[in-house]
Amino acid sequence: MTGITSPSSRVRRRRAALLAGAVGLAMTGVVAGQFLPPYTSPASAQISTNQSAGQNSFADVVEKVSPAVVSVKVKKDVDPRQMAMGEDGPFGGDVPPQIERFLKRFGFEGGPNGQPRGPRGGEQPGRRVAGQGSGFIISADGYVVTNNHVIDGASEVDVTTTDGKDYTAKVIGTDPRTDVALLKIEGKNDLPWVKLSDTPPRIGDWVIAVGNPFGLGGTVTAGIVSARGRDIGAGPYDDFLQIDAAVNRGNSGGPTFGLNGEVIGMNTAIVSPSGGNVGIAFAIPSETVKTVVNQLRESGKVARGYIGVQIQPVTDDLASGLGLNEAQGALIAQVQPDTPAAKAGLKSGDVVAKVNGDTVKDARDLSRRIGMMKPGSTVALSVIRDGKTLAMDVKLEQLPNEQQASLSEKSGGKQAGTDVPRLGLQLAPAKSVQGAGTEGVVVTEVDPNGAAAQRGIRSGDVILDVGGKAVSSANDVRDGLAAAKAENRKAVLMRVKGEQGVRFVAVTLSDKAG
Repeated sequence: MTGITSPSSRVRRRRAALLAGAVGLAMTGVVAGQFLPPYTSPASAQISTNQSAGQNSFADVVEKVSPAVVSVKVKKDVDPRQMAMGEDGPFGGDVPPQIERFLKRFGFEGGPNGQPRGPRGGEQPGRRVAGQGSGFIISADGYVVTNNHVIDGASEVDVTTTDGKDYTAKVIGTDPRTDVALLKIEGKNDLPWVKLSDTPPRIGDWVIAVGNPFGLGGTVTAGIVSARGRDIGAGPYDDFLQIDAAVNRGNSGGPTFGLNGEVIGMNTAIVSPSGGNVGIAFAIPSETVKTVVNQLRESGKVARGYIGVQIQPVTDDLASGLGLNEAQGALIAQVQPDTPAAKAGLKSGDVVAKVNGDTVKDARDLSRRIGMMKPGSTVALSVIRDGKTLAMDVKLEQLPNEQQASLSEKSGGKQAGTDVPRLGLQLAPAKSVQGAGTEGVVVTEVDPNGAAAQRGIRSGDVILDVGGKAVSSANDVRDGLAAAKAENRKAVLMRVKGEQGVRFVAVTLSDKAG
């Protein structure tokens, strides 16, 4: 019957309630009127620490270094007709109205980063536009480092410190090759400053990026060093740190700090389809910044070492053709006449393995090392030639402003040639092709499915030698292939002259055309 229970059932319920209460008391540490301490497992005891909240924070480092980070504001005289609508904005392309309103709140005129919005803005030729970036002070007397691309073409440069003080800055010098610029705040000797680190960071180290993204003012982000030695095609001396701290437009020229408060790099570039941060940013290492800044401070310009060679990386195929055990070092494709390399006795086909005892990883590594040395200094090179290691001393000269390579003009039309089936090429003596010079054989036709085409050889290229021997006819090329095969080589090296200069090409002997 509903709502009626028997005494026995009421007793059972009461006993069950009492039992549940006893269990509950036991679970909370109360048994027989005593309060027991909370239970602590061995595992939780092992992971407990005595750190304070500040030890798990970047706040102390940020508080220490922020006064030395500045906003760099520039004014440029720009012809609007040379600017595309929405070009160079932080979001790329056209900007939604709501985003544009947001940007205007922070001082952007017309478009992101102060750039004109194109034809819609009705700008007049010669309009002066504003741009913003970041920088950092490296001495109490007011030397400031930033990116060259931040101040390039500026008619006026101002810097603003975190306490809101504005200063006019003088451009001391710039280096477009590494994208480093040095500024100077005159009349000051008590400015806060930060130190460029002497020790490169390790992959996985924590870093803190401080800058002025989108003109918002001092902004701090954190991440880790993701990679070192990145080549992003920005210049001949690319050696970037890759970091995953959020870096956006306007952070350019700002510092990336290690946890000791020293600058480990200068933020320079981002990978961003949209113009905003996607987690991949690149910073110039502090050692590069320091080398360039020291020269700019002394003379206002950078003088680089030069040995006078065309070089290329040693690929696996090239290593096989050269008889090397590993694909490492820089292969000399051509030695320019009357240069330090020629005077020292370097030859085409040499592989530079070490500089001053340090291993050369690849061609870019050699270029960077030599370029960072002063003209007039002598370097000790370890060179591999015909399987033997040679020691050579080279006295560096100053890198010319414009390097000129002697290139032959491409043939104006197809010439009758001789077929080399193994390579998929039609060849003709260079002497018989107008504008091709007098040395080597000209490639007049390339089978797109042939071995040579797969290695990047094109019509108009000139083959200078095969297997280390000069060639002047198709028969010479065939003989070179046969000789390499007789020596049981997996690949044969051909020295080829083309639009980009002279280079070595390794063609695998097992490759056949048709």
